[in-house]
Amino acid sequence: MLIIAGLGNPGAKYAGHRHNIGFMAVDEIVRRHGFSAWRKKFKADISEGLLEGETVLIMKPQTYMNESGRAVGEAMRFYNIGPEDLVVLYDELDLVPGKVRVKTGGGAGGHNGIRSIDAHCGKDYRRVRLGIGHPGSKDRVTGHVLGDFAKADREWLEPLLDEVARSAGLLVKGDDAGFMNKVALGMRPDGNDSPMPKTPSKAPGKKQSHIHQARTAARKPALSKTGPMADMLNRLLGKKDKD
Repeated sequence: MLIIAGLGNPGAKYAGHRHNIGFMAVDEIVRRHGFSAWRKKFKADISEGLLEGETVLIMKPQTYMNESGRAVGEAMRFYNIGPEDLVVLYDELDLVPGKVRVKTGGGAGGHNGIRSIDAHCGKDYRRVRLGIGHPGSKDRVTGHVLGDFAKADREWLEPLLDEVARSAGLLVKGDDAGFMNKVALGMRPDGNDSPMPKTPSKAPGKKQSHIHQARTAARKPALSKTGPMADMLNRLLGKKDKD
């Protein structure tokens, strides 16, 4: 059995926050793979299903981000599983928007949800870091993380959530490198692994910011404005338009 936990804060007012991208990702896994309806257990919203023939428990801790480990740790003790059978999806400031990295173990990197998971569950679990980008200065970090995704962000956010859910079976199989590669290829406009053409800077000799480059690389032409994924993002992003 595998536990896949997405991190976030519960409640409608937090639903569109960048800090809640972990919740968004596991929501899409549940939808795409036909998991059970959400129910409450272990101080979390949980859903169960099969991926690659293995039973998977999806969790969204409802203890607020800083106490995420309390919920996940309770489920791990109930099923008598160790950190090697835990995968956690969460937001990462130090990755450009749309970038995904998977690693086992490591530090919390200032992320309070991960610090709580480390304390309650041990450190040797797999961490799926979903890039949300850095605002550029330390004093803007809190507002960035606890702010809603802008409507323009859906150009990379929708494909990212779709590809993470589509490729989740590779996480179950333990193929972390394959998962990262599959998501990266799925985010490309051309859908292959040829080098992306460089977009010239607007001014000669001026380099684009890493955030602008990531958003350009992640764009897909003619994103669908209808369907389950679009409906979910409309609900999350339709109320506000913050940068």
